[in-house]
Amino acid sequence: MPLVSIIEAHQLVKTYGDVIALAGLDLAVEEAMVVGLLGPNGAGKTTAVSILTTLTMPDSGSAHVAGIDVLQDPAEVRKKIGLSGQFAAVDEHLSGFENLDMIGRLYHLGRERARTRARELLDQFDLNDAADRPVKTYSGGMRRRLDLAGALIAEPPILFLDEPTTGLDPRSRTDMWTVIRELVTRGTTLLLTTQYLEEADRLADDIVVIDHGLEIAHGTADELKSMVGGDRIELTASSLDSVQAARRIMEPFAIGEIHEEGRAHKLTVPIEGGAPTLMKALRALDAEAIDVVDVGLRRPTLDDVFLSLTGHVVAPDEDSSIRSETTEIVAL
Repeated sequence: MPLVSIIEAHQLVKTYGDVIALAGLDLAVEEAMVVGLLGPNGAGKTTAVSILTTLTMPDSGSAHVAGIDVLQDPAEVRKKIGLSGQFAAVDEHLSGFENLDMIGRLYHLGRERARTRARELLDQFDLNDAADRPVKTYSGGMRRRLDLAGALIAEPPILFLDEPTTGLDPRSRTDMWTVIRELVTRGTTLLLTTQYLEEADRLADDIVVIDHGLEIAHGTADELKSMVGGDRIELTASSLDSVQAARRIMEPFAIGEIHEEGRAHKLTVPIEGGAPTLMKALRALDAEAIDVVDVGLRRPTLDDVFLSLTGHVVAPDEDSSIRSETTEIVAL
């Protein structure tokens, strides 16, 4: 049975004055999958999410969420989605419980169900101890977790998370990844943007890389990594002389250009054959008594993919039009 695209966009165009945020973006997200939307500063990731969640109108193009036309029937789309943007949209004068209870009532969950869901989520996001405190006393990470809880209060089948773990400490980020995976296991579809490539690597079933408002690559993490070549040996020697000697020894193992960082006394050598080739190289270095400080086998990362495809490193988006206005998209 073929998988169904539950989020679809075709030729989305959006400009802000002379700035082209989207230049004809196509996108398809299949049901019960995690799709990561990655790109450098100003690539258009947040603009795309903003359109798909009915917060922004495109200049041209079409989009459907859960089979509903985003432009023709935005109110119906809002009944199917949850959204957490880059900035926590919570009322700092209310308590954490009151914030979630309010969002639940806006979703027409009813008094008892809204209160029950609020308590469940406060427990799930480790906010029980602060549940009755005003949000203005919360740390940035606590506000972020509360905002994410708000996006989940109505248990929507489709979630849009725009940099969902920004501001979280490493432990909270790992906990959030677990929550996200559990949601997807239960059938939730997720589109997320992220500046953390490790996050995309660990969570995304499929990754779309965009730049200048257009898709420039699409595939699984492994497929994208294969685009920039195979394994590399990274070697750090004790001196410049040792680097030069190591380079001479490593040349027969290289399948491409050896990259040298002179001041760091470091070599990066593209190879094939993985660990067996590394072992042969180590024996050759040992036979010549090369003073090696550190050596290891490294696979390409999504950072390498980014640099190769865009010429940029990943950084927070500059097209941050979403302010996590959760209460604006609920089904009123």
